[in-house]
Amino acid sequence: MNYASEDLINEHEGILYGLHILEKMIEMIKNQVNISIDELKEMVNFFKLFADKCHHGKEETMLFPEMEKAGIPKENGPIEQMLYEHTEGRKYIAIMDKDLQEGTISDAFTEAALQYINLLRSHINKENNILFPMGDRRIAMDTQKHLLQAFEKYEDDVMGKGTHEKFHDLLHNLGGKYLQE
Repeated sequence: MNYASEDLINEHEGILYGLHILEKMIEMIKNQVNISIDELKEMVNFFKLFADKCHHGKEETMLFPEMEKAGIPKENGPIEQMLYEHTEGRKYIAIMDKDLQEGTISDAFTEAALQYINLLRSHINKENNILFPMGDRRIAMDTQKHLLQAFEKYEDDVMGKGTHEKFHDLLHNLGGKYLQE
């Protein structure tokens, strides 16, 4: 891996897979198929911890500041838009989380989930195809190497060793259950 963005793009693949699982769960709910609230909680927890705390945390605390230093504007630019979308995603997660903590799956939950799915898919597309290539062209290779090391340390310090693997296992198990064609 040469670029910090490669690590984040790999994480995007897991997030997109999680969105696919959540979308299938929502489809089943709408078709009045009984869905485990505990499994929905696990999915929301995945997005809260992996997508937001870990992935967005690395972007917000490390990558985006380096992009700014390299001349990519934050205000009125792509970084500001990505930060806005991170905030919007947190609002949808909070709605879903609140519903599940109350032991319900309301229309507010399903609407927030669908909004979150659409937001993140669009967000990931913009990062992968616009923002990350801009950063890769401007951020020096020695800084890229430093970012990759900092990402690894962040995962261990903030998330704890083995957390990534636990989330991959969760996605594998829920994907096997909900994405059977």
